[in-house]
Amino acid sequence: MRQGMLMSLVAAFCALATADVTPVLAPRASTTITPVTVTGNAFYAGSSRFFIRGVDYQPGGGTGVVQDPIADAASCQRDIAQFTKLGINTIRVYAVDNSANHDTCMNALAAAGIYLVLDVNTPLYSINQANPAVSYNSVYLQSVFATIDAFANYPNTLAFISGNEVINQASNTNAAPYVKATGRDMKTYIGSRGYRTIPVGYAAADVAANQRILADYLNCGTTDERVDFYSINIYSWCDPSTFQTSGWDVMVKNYTGYGIPLFMSEFGCITNNRTFEEVGALYSTQMTDVFSGGLVYEYSQEGNGYGLVTISGNTVTEGQQFTLLQQAYQKTPNPSGTGGASTTSAASTCPASSANWLPSSDDALPAIPSAAAKFFSTGAGTGPGLQGKGSQNSGGADTGSTGTATPGSGAVTSTAKASGSKATSTGSSSSSGSSSSAASGSFPTSSSTSSSSTSSLRNSTSNGVASNPPPLQRGVLGIMALALLGVTGGFMIL
Repeated sequence: MRQGMLMSLVAAFCALATADVTPVLAPRASTTITPVTVTGNAFYAGSSRFFIRGVDYQPGGGTGVVQDPIADAASCQRDIAQFTKLGINTIRVYAVDNSANHDTCMNALAAAGIYLVLDVNTPLYSINQANPAVSYNSVYLQSVFATIDAFANYPNTLAFISGNEVINQASNTNAAPYVKATGRDMKTYIGSRGYRTIPVGYAAADVAANQRILADYLNCGTTDERVDFYSINIYSWCDPSTFQTSGWDVMVKNYTGYGIPLFMSEFGCITNNRTFEEVGALYSTQMTDVFSGGLVYEYSQEGNGYGLVTISGNTVTEGQQFTLLQQAYQKTPNPSGTGGASTTSAASTCPASSANWLPSSDDALPAIPSAAAKFFSTGAGTGPGLQGKGSQNSGGADTGSTGTATPGSGAVTSTAKASGSKATSTGSSSSSGSSSSAASGSFPTSSSTSSSSTSSLRNSTSNGVASNPPPLQRGVLGIMALALLGVTGGFMIL
């Protein structure tokens, strides 16, 4: 507490001494891990290229009740020992309690050299693919921004994922503008609150009809509108297989020249006994000029056959797949140097509408709801956690989007200090999200007085039935009621 008071006094003194300078968050002292940044089509930790080697992590996901694995210090410490043994540097978590404190686990992960890729949605707070216009509202964005507040101060927060497999068929591609607007708003919030630049991106379903189209769509337009990375949940390599048989050679060819980092947010087909032969290909020069690694689905056994370990209380039992993945990582070093990465970032051309793609290339994004724009200067406040009343039906005159945004209006021209944080050895989530100095940047406000947030967006041809079939290889993954994959727009625990 004394340290926190001292930090506050120092911050106040600095603010008075530099009243004409925009206040921003100071770097964390004594950090033990280097924040990851984006250059061209790759991630970097300092000057060294960073390849994601990790697992998807949501213990308890098969129980039907969302549990935050990184708010539980004991289980986190238990599993970090396994992460270290496995030889990974990243975990992906699909849902967290944004009202909880995560200092203990995040600092322990950082001490072990492990980063976090975090989905910002929960089943109750997410974009609904069946009704994206209504579900894109200030109640939803408050929860998203509160999640950012909870994790932005940790140096090992690698990236935020704005949505998971929201678009999984042609009939729900009309949700794409709302997913893209959410990413824009997240980037604006991060910049406006004075946080370091944390990459914001999306996790796509491996749907051949529009996967590449979606990649171009999310990477086209002005800088504020473009995602910082794109990831894909890929299950096409089913052992025994090869680079060619799996189709990964074609995939690499299709994404060659893509202007931002690309990685596999899920991989590991279990149609046959998986031996993780694909690890050798993923970190070879056959792929590293395009891909920056990936995350194996998944750490714990949740009744679907994908788990590397079985958890019972405080006991973790390693399965054969754990050993096989451990061996695959051990015998597969990263390529030397930059692995063929490009240092130049390039925007894609916005795709035209087609049979597999509803948005038009000249459709403007929805404007951020005015009730959410205020958070850029005031902060989001306390998050609703894993319970709350939910946001998907909260759109209305006071909370919804009322028009379209001018391209580039999400660019941040000045920042506000996210106050109330307390320093720890590696970072702290204790940012209140409040600030006494307003952010005066240009935000994505409406360029139309239309009462419809879809005024310039192509209408959906969906029958309104929410469905989001997982990759075929995942079979019984639908057992979990939380798998509101496309229904909830960006949440998946299976």
